[in-house]
Amino acid sequence: MATLFSPIREFMKKGDLILLGLCLAASGFGLVLIYSATRYNSDNKAVVIQLIGIGLGVISYILLTFVDFQLFTEKQWKLLFFGSVLLILLILTPLGLSVDGNRNWLQLSRIIPRFPMNLQPNEIVKIPFILLLALQITKIQERERDISSVPSVFQLGGFTVFMMGLIAAVCHDMGMCVVYMMIFAAMAWVAGVRLRWFLLVGGGIVLTVVILWLFVLPDTELWTSFRIMRFRVVFDHDLDPLGRGYQQGRSILAIGSGQLFGQGYLKGVQTQALSKGALPARSTDFIFAVCGEEFGMVGCLFLLALLCAIVLRCVWVGRHASSPFAAYACMGMAGMLLAQITFNVGMCLYVLPVMGLTLPFISYGGSSMITLYAAMGIVSSVKAKPMPSWLRDRSRI
Repeated sequence: MATLFSPIREFMKKGDLILLGLCLAASGFGLVLIYSATRYNSDNKAVVIQLIGIGLGVISYILLTFVDFQLFTEKQWKLLFFGSVLLILLILTPLGLSVDGNRNWLQLSRIIPRFPMNLQPNEIVKIPFILLLALQITKIQERERDISSVPSVFQLGGFTVFMMGLIAAVCHDMGMCVVYMMIFAAMAWVAGVRLRWFLLVGGGIVLTVVILWLFVLPDTELWTSFRIMRFRVVFDHDLDPLGRGYQQGRSILAIGSGQLFGQGYLKGVQTQALSKGALPARSTDFIFAVCGEEFGMVGCLFLLALLCAIVLRCVWVGRHASSPFAAYACMGMAGMLLAQITFNVGMCLYVLPVMGLTLPFISYGGSSMITLYAAMGIVSSVKAKPMPSWLRDRSRI
């Protein structure tokens, strides 16, 4: 019996219990919102699947706390890279499932009958992407090469562009491509890539978008296409209020109607509506609007405080990491969370286009929940291997 519980005692001693507590608090609040958002159809399936996802996620968090990810990534980087590519390419097989123009999911029920969850490769692959990018950065620095040199930046950027291109070509998911780009930006900045590169690349992207927006796209059929309209309605809310702007119009209305303290739990007009006037995607993309309608600004601030605390905890663990690799991995996880939080909330507030990005730990999604806890398990493994005392003393100078 003592042997059976010894791993649990070891985890309680070395694992990041604060981070786990924050994640459980956020996902618990998410469960409360999911129940309200799915109550209209009298079906608790989403809540049950989310509970299963949280349970499996916590198990993965505990198990991954004991893994030496730096050693594993150094020894098995080929497995991580080719496994990631293969997992995304599986979407092109009959297992792939397309929703709203994005082919993001694998239907595991075709292999395992009645399996309740679909698998989202894009979510899972974010973890090996962060680990491989952290390995690249450390190897470049170990060779005493300037991380801001042209070969170094092109090496890091080439890997990122390859993954983004693969996702764009296979999945047509621009929102996930943006998350990968933000992960790269966060890790590159922490690694010491100079500001001029960010200004050069960022300025180039902005200039290209402006030229396309003002001089190229208006004269083509793309100007009224599905994806371009998602951007246009953000700048002109009256452009297509019953079409591409409908979802965000309902979202901002729901958030505004909640005012300071909300309409009350299970009493949100749009959240509880059966069909006409209902809040779209209320348990996934627009769950932040559910919080705003039923809990008001106070509830939204509480939710954001929880999520920001998780991000800051990742940063804190990264700053006290025992190796540069571990620090970069933690910063990559923080960048991933921050990107998704920013774009999801911005989408719900109608200041950013709809990108299909869910709110971490809050939105419904079994595979997403497991992946998030696994990512935080990696952060916990970093915390379990503290900075050596001699290095810790120098860091205080």
